[in-house]
Amino acid sequence: MLAISVTDNGQNRLPEQTEQDPATPRVLSILSVVLERLVNRDEVLSLSSGGGAPARLGKNLEAFHGVRPPAITIAKYLDRIYKYTNCSPACFVVGYVYIDRLVHRHPGSLVVRLNVHRLLVTSIMVAAKILDDVHYNNAFYARVGGVTNAELNRLEVEFLFMLDFELTVTSRVFESYCLHLEREMILWNGTTTLKIERGIHTTNTIEDIAEIPIEEDMESFSSPLSNGCLT
Repeated sequence: MLAISVTDNGQNRLPEQTEQDPATPRVLSILSVVLERLVNRDEVLSLSSGGGAPARLGKNLEAFHGVRPPAITIAKYLDRIYKYTNCSPACFVVGYVYIDRLVHRHPGSLVVRLNVHRLLVTSIMVAAKILDDVHYNNAFYARVGGVTNAELNRLEVEFLFMLDFELTVTSRVFESYCLHLEREMILWNGTTTLKIERGIHTTNTIEDIAEIPIEEDMESFSSPLSNGCLT
C-alpha cells in the first residue's frame, strides 16, 4: 500500500466529528486524523516493552525532534499553516506523500509528537515550492511554524537529502493518495460524497503580514538547537 496505514485497534480511535469552517479545505481535517492515528501508533512503538521507558526513536528523524512535544494539536497546526501561507490544498497532500515516502525509505523512523510538527511544516513548505507559482520564503514559514529561520533551513536540507531529492509526484500517485485520504474520510464521518480538494493555486498573491501571533499552545515549541521563539 502506498500511503501510511494505521490499523484501528481501539487505541487509535478516530476523534468525533466536529463542525468545520467552510473556508477550511477538507484535506486538512482528514490529514490531521490520519496523522494523529499514525503518531499514536508510533508513540506506542517508541516505548520499550518493560518499564514504560522510551526506547530509541528512529534515528533518521532525530534532526526533527524537539525538546518536548508542542502543545498545539496537529489539526490546529495545519490550520495555522494554511491560514497564513495560503498554499494550495494540494500542497498538504503532496507534503503527506513526502512524509510517507520518507518513512518507507527509512523504515526505522517513527513519526511521534516530538517530530511531527517539524516534519509537517518542512514537507508542506517544500511542496509549495514545487506546486505553487507564488509562495512565501523559508523565513516566513519559520515564523508560521514556530521555529527559527536557521532551524528550518537546516530541516529542509535534511529532508531533501533523506528523500534523495526525489520530489516528483506523478498525477497517478497524487490521485492514489487523494483516494486513500477520501477512504479515511468515509471511515471518519461515514459520508461517501465529500471529495478532498485537488486544486493548485496559480494566481495566489503574497501578502505582507507584519506580525504573526504566537498562540499560547505554541510557546513550548522548542528544539535542542533553537530557542523556541518565532523570529
